[in-house]
Amino acid sequence: MPIVFVVGTTAEIIKVSPVMRELADRGHDYSVWSTAQHVTGVTATLADLHVREPDAYLVAEDKRRHIAASDQVPVWGLRVASSVLWNRKKFRSHLRSRGGRGVVVVHGDTFSTVIGSLIGRFLGARVAHVEAGLRSGSILNPFPEELNRRIVGRLATLHFAPTEREAGNLRASKAPGEIVVTHANTVIDAVRLAMSDEAGMELPAHFGLITLHRFELLREPEQFSAIVRCLATYAAEYPMVMVAGESERVRIRQLGLYSLFGAGLTMIHKLPYAKFLPILGRADFVVTDSGGLQEECAALGIPCAVHRTHTERYQGIGENVVLTHRNITELESFLGSWSSLRRAVSLDAFWPSKVIADRLIEVEG
Repeated sequence: MPIVFVVGTTAEIIKVSPVMRELADRGHDYSVWSTAQHVTGVTATLADLHVREPDAYLVAEDKRRHIAASDQVPVWGLRVASSVLWNRKKFRSHLRSRGGRGVVVVHGDTFSTVIGSLIGRFLGARVAHVEAGLRSGSILNPFPEELNRRIVGRLATLHFAPTEREAGNLRASKAPGEIVVTHANTVIDAVRLAMSDEAGMELPAHFGLITLHRFELLREPEQFSAIVRCLATYAAEYPMVMVAGESERVRIRQLGLYSLFGAGLTMIHKLPYAKFLPILGRADFVVTDSGGLQEECAALGIPCAVHRTHTERYQGIGENVVLTHRNITELESFLGSWSSLRRAVSLDAFWPSKVIADRLIEVEG
């Protein structure tokens, strides 16, 4: 029974690439169908992670656009749906080429996760969800990720839950089908694969790392200004490096915050994942609004402040990870005590991609 990964974002590629590599190392073939939700940076990410180009794109080359805003989603979604409808016989034939219904694997909580699940159900395949069962407890925080997770929880019939907590969430919601606990997120395996590289740029001997990119923070100028000013003040005592994409740079320019950057607080461009991880590995602590980076810091034992009101991830919370609830006082408290939060590296304790590959091969057989 063929295994097909439906992916669309660089984050999905990063987190399912260890599963793909695990299958390939065992001699089990798979296919990759891309929804082309992300266009920018995808080729570099595939190359860095040694993952082949997708076998099929669900959006024609001349229609592909990097989806960076919610108002782009309807047109993109219609293009994907039209492609699948037009090619349904070919896709369904591929899924059933070895007997059975085939397995469509999706990851995480993006629009591509939902669309991939709908594609799998439409084509009559079994849908497997990697990183299943995460819940923040608030359908609007983060939005639309929390809603996407709940939708896919009803569409999938094979749920790969990172821990027993997520498995409990799935049982409580009466998710259909089978639940497999992988004991960690596949990002652990991605980190392990990428950490051996060199940082490739000059950085301070000791520094804190900053990433602040989520739409809900960028659209609140007072909140964004407050955290950047707080970090700039601390950077006068301890060097800090901010990784900023174009959206963050535009916001910083609009708010007149560029003058805060200089000797203590420096800014570098957003990097491909494989080039970013060695920088993360050298950081003394992290301030971020990324749930994914929270998991990586938990595995690496790096002190981390997650500047969000809610988080659907619990790795590291109460140990080396602090949820600030977007409270500047709590962030300042973290900056004054981060050195006491350092923990041992736990990368080799878990191998979730092996667990997932084991079960997919069993299903395939």
